[in-house]
Amino acid sequence: MRVAKHIVEARHRKLAELLQRHRYLGIADLCKEFGISEATVRRDLVFLEKSHLITRTYGGALADFNLRFPSFRSRRSTGTQGKQAIVQQAFGLLRPEAVVYLDAGTTVFMLAELIRATPVRPLTCVTSNLPAADLLAEVDGVSVHLLGGQVLRRQSVLLGDEACRSAGYWNFDLALLGAEGMTREGVWNSSAAVVALQKAVMAKSKTTAVLLDRTKLGRTAPTFLGGWDTLNALLTDTPADALKQEGIPSYMTELSHITSYMDSVSLKKAVEVKPEKVGQREEKDDFSLPTALL
Repeated sequence: MRVAKHIVEARHRKLAELLQRHRYLGIADLCKEFGISEATVRRDLVFLEKSHLITRTYGGALADFNLRFPSFRSRRSTGTQGKQAIVQQAFGLLRPEAVVYLDAGTTVFMLAELIRATPVRPLTCVTSNLPAADLLAEVDGVSVHLLGGQVLRRQSVLLGDEACRSAGYWNFDLALLGAEGMTREGVWNSSAAVVALQKAVMAKSKTTAVLLDRTKLGRTAPTFLGGWDTLNALLTDTPADALKQEGIPSYMTELSHITSYMDSVSLKKAVEVKPEKVGQREEKDDFSLPTALL
């Protein structure tokens, strides 16, 4: 039975409004919400994408925030001094032999720049951050791995269900994440798709630190990443008294626990390495799978 044009148009408006509110929704969610078939949902999404209202993804859709989101290039020029201070803190957590997840964003890209200038070797970096991966790809002793997923050009990042599944194959010693806001309740980010990937990474990481400059204090964003009890550390240039006034736990910026942990990771892996006998070096292929994937 053919549905009246005004009913279809009303559904398109409601669907666009729903995506704008939630930022990301999967096909199954939309079918349930509107009581329509998967085929109908896909036709609606095709129409909305042609109208430049959404960005279709594998298994769902993003609202137009992807089109309005400030480009990676424009974000690089903001808050540089504060980000440099945070990058120095993050760099201090890196240890030889560690498997590290580098999140999207310009602060993490600045960390990649520092790793390139002063490499920690050997290091395995897994990332959805396209500029960071490109920057580190030719650094000797640094093994770089990209997650799968859909490319969002303005954010220079890989997202979606495939990216989440890719993260699940790894075991990270340290995950370094970005976000859009921090409050008493916890950490907030720009969309459900971004948060879904971050949660997938956190589930596979022994230690998680979030990198947030002082401009993020007291700000929320469309999607809640998690409370402070879900994270191990906050790397920030925000003054301690400002964090206290906002109600953010002071222990989040005390890095002794995470530093000692990363030291233990390095020590454990050093013990696992068997010393070679003089004159008996084993020949190896240039390509081998990282142990974090085995």
